This record gives sequence, C-alpha cells and structure tokens, in this order.
Amino acid sequence: MNYWLMKSEPDFYSIADLKSDKISIWDGVRNYQARNFLRQMSLGDLVFFYHSNTKIPGIVGLARVVEIGIADPTQFDTNSEYYDAKSQLDAPRWQTVRVEFVEEFARLISLDELKAKFSGDEILVVRKGNRLSVMPVSEGAAQKILKMR
Repeated sequence: MNYWLMKSEPDFYSIADLKSDKISIWDGVRNYQARNFLRQMSLGDLVFFYHSNTKIPGIVGLARVVEIGIADPTQFDTNSEYYDAKSQLDAPRWQTVRVEFVEEFARLISLDELKAKFSGDEILVVRKGNRLSVMPVSEGAAQKILKMR
C-alpha cells in the first residue's frame, strides 16, 4: 500500500463533502506530474485529504483509493473549465481515481505543523514552491502523520 496527499479547496470540495458523498471521483487535475501520480495509485492506497487555499491549510482527513485508471470525464465536457480539446475518447490525456471517505481527523494538522516536523524531502507539501495537488507521501512520513491526528 502507498500513501498520497491530495489537495482540495474546502469551498470547492471539502472533507465534509466527501464524508457526505462517501465516494467521489477526483477530477479536474490538469498538471502532468500530478496526473502521473494519479496513474501510479493502486487500489487500497490511502490518501491524506488536504484543505488548501484557506486561512489555515492542512490535512483534515483520510480517504482510500477504490477505483483506478478512470478517464477524467471533465476533459470531454465542453462546459467544464477542465475541458481539453486535444484529448480524445480513444486516447484520453487525463486519468484519475475514485476515492472513498475513511476518516475526518479530530483536528486539522496545519501546514505550519507539517513544516515543523518534516523536511521537503520527507513530504513534498512542505517544499517551498510546491504547488502540486497530488503527491506521494513516504511510509515513514505517513506513519508520523497518522500519529499526529
């Protein structure tokens, strides 16, 4: 099993939304490196759900990958802000996963707290200039985060 961190703006899609929906597709990723991380995910991988672009950003919960290799439907939707005219049904450029809600943490683990405990080599979210919305988390860092909740 692998661990990942996926960012979402809580005003757009929050951990509370995932808790309510129970299962959701993770669509709209339009960065090739983040897309490649999505392609590397396996069934059962755990995902740290991170609220970004908010007053206090940080990890707020946990999800599990329940479906992989999905063609992101927003790339074909001409009404979507994530529409990609160069993507074709028989050769989609953007793949994603479906995740299920596992847990909402009792407390937010803030970015500042993560920066105090981890280096950029241990967890990419604390690396200066990192703007990826999907990234791997090492086993060691994941275990430390799980103990912090």
